[in-house]
Amino acid sequence: MPRTIDVVVPDLSGKLAVVTGASDGIGFVIATRLAAAGAEVIMPVRDAAKGAAAADRIRGLHPNATIGTPELDLSSLASVTALTDRLTADGRPVNLLINNAGVMSPPSHQVTRDGFELQFGTNHLGHFALTMGLLPLLREGRARVTHQTSVAARSGTIDWENINQDRDYDAMRAYRHSKIAVGLFARELDARSTAAGWGITSNLAHPGVSPTNLLAAQPGLGRRKDTAGVRMIRVLSRVGLTGTVRSAALPALLAATGPDARGDEMYGPKGLGEVGGAPARRELWPPLRDMADARRIWEVSERLVGATFPV
Repeated sequence: MPRTIDVVVPDLSGKLAVVTGASDGIGFVIATRLAAAGAEVIMPVRDAAKGAAAADRIRGLHPNATIGTPELDLSSLASVTALTDRLTADGRPVNLLINNAGVMSPPSHQVTRDGFELQFGTNHLGHFALTMGLLPLLREGRARVTHQTSVAARSGTIDWENINQDRDYDAMRAYRHSKIAVGLFARELDARSTAAGWGITSNLAHPGVSPTNLLAAQPGLGRRKDTAGVRMIRVLSRVGLTGTVRSAALPALLAATGPDARGDEMYGPKGLGEVGGAPARRELWPPLRDMADARRIWEVSERLVGATFPV
């Protein structure tokens, strides 16, 4: 894959952007590019020290950058509420929200603080609650909301009868389930915004395949060493057969800031198998095409997080 691919990020001076999962990897690249374009960037983080170090790195590259690193644990609805309450009290309209953070394939069935399967609870429900909690600020900012899905969502279905993945747990199937939910939520948010005149544009991005930390050693998830998968991805990335961390950030940047990017669309690498290459608009995968499923995931998510949001 060519290593010189890029996107042009327009001037974002005066804009407020919120990027989850920005203390390393793809999210860090996204936050750095937004700050370089003049946006004020909020990088909510679970690890305060790691977040401060990431913010310092961005300021080292862009001394005029304005970065905030409030606490956020997407696996805790109380933490999500604390952040949305804080941002609501600040009263700044949010112009960009990039729901990028995620966890992948813990080696055993684990649950969030609220009892949801960890991947579904973090990747989807945490971001659902965050987006809905910020809805008034997103409406004020006529925001573009970009949701990071995964090539894992190219196949499979939502397991409606086992929504919390409590039975017959399979880590990869649960990850796929969570990322299909992300994609369906993105579509329903755009549909409801269009119908009700919220002024919010909601779209999807996926990074392809790149050597991020998703499959690396993470003792907090019970993974003591790197998986064979991430070791192979690192090799493939070095020889140009998959993306790099930098190139994997480009679809979300295009979706979130591209002047021609639209709601209810998906952006990803256009190389062979969509694992790497230049970012472009891509066709929605079959599991993401049914709007009845999109409405249903919204309603199920409302019930699970214990709140109803107005249409």
